[in-house]
Amino acid sequence: MTSPGSPAETRSLIIERLVGDSGDAAEVIKAGRAMAERAVPLLRKGLAGELGIAVAVDLKSVEICRVPEAVSRAGETFALTVIGSPVSSDAMTLVIDAAAMAIMVCMLFGGDPDLPTSPIERDLSPLETDVSTMVFEKVALALSASASSALDLRLPAPRAMSGTDAKRMVLRDGAAIRIVFGVSTPVDSGALTVTMPQRVVLAGRDGAAGIGDNDHGPSWRARFSEEVMRSVVALEATMPLARLTLGDVAGLEVGQVIDFEETARSQARLSARGQALFVCEFGKLGNSYTVRIDHPYDAGQDFIDGLMPAGGARA
Repeated sequence: MTSPGSPAETRSLIIERLVGDSGDAAEVIKAGRAMAERAVPLLRKGLAGELGIAVAVDLKSVEICRVPEAVSRAGETFALTVIGSPVSSDAMTLVIDAAAMAIMVCMLFGGDPDLPTSPIERDLSPLETDVSTMVFEKVALALSASASSALDLRLPAPRAMSGTDAKRMVLRDGAAIRIVFGVSTPVDSGALTVTMPQRVVLAGRDGAAGIGDNDHGPSWRARFSEEVMRSVVALEATMPLARLTLGDVAGLEVGQVIDFEETARSQARLSARGQALFVCEFGKLGNSYTVRIDHPYDAGQDFIDGLMPAGGARA
């Protein structure tokens, strides 16, 4: 991968690696739809040239998603490939479902488009994998040609994966856009799905990396925070027992009972990843134990309280 050429591109690359840069949803969808609509006639022409017969191709949907959702609607049998570019190792993830594969294979070998195809409900044969790879190449070429600024995809497309290999493929999480093309004959229909990181889509629109040279402050933090806030953390509530000397602790025995201090219930701490967040009051509601948030945790005040004799009151 080539090195980014400016501080703005460097920041964009770091954000994509960490959480996946995201843009305004309306702008991303607008850019993706414009690119996909321009790609449809190119894709029809490219497939017709390979198959020797015109196959109906239309744009089904353009929507915001996450990169790992690329295969969420593909069913049990599908093929996929991931194409990189200088700005992203997974600039384009392409998935073809079993119905679309059956149409392509049937048409390639002279099948009658007015007759239904046999569904593929098994791992793909080498020939079917080669056909899927050819289709992915045509889709990538059509989208690349329809982008306002070159996507600079690393073509030819890597050979398609299917079966266990495809299902085990780990896709890096990040904000993305999903473009679904419908492939059909008078009696059958299938889907080609293209998933692209949002930053790649916006770069393909106007050559920008998604974050400008002057975007150092609130906008940068807002984009970063939007993705970070999706992270899941475990909350832990702890309640102080008592203040004992080291000698007392060393003398503790199995089965010994330790009394809570009078203020213990009102000094429970709510923490995440080892960081205290709030001071809470321990209680019970029905059959469930609860903590009620009292005030934010103050590390400075807690240090001062620790210097006071046992039983000292909070200032």
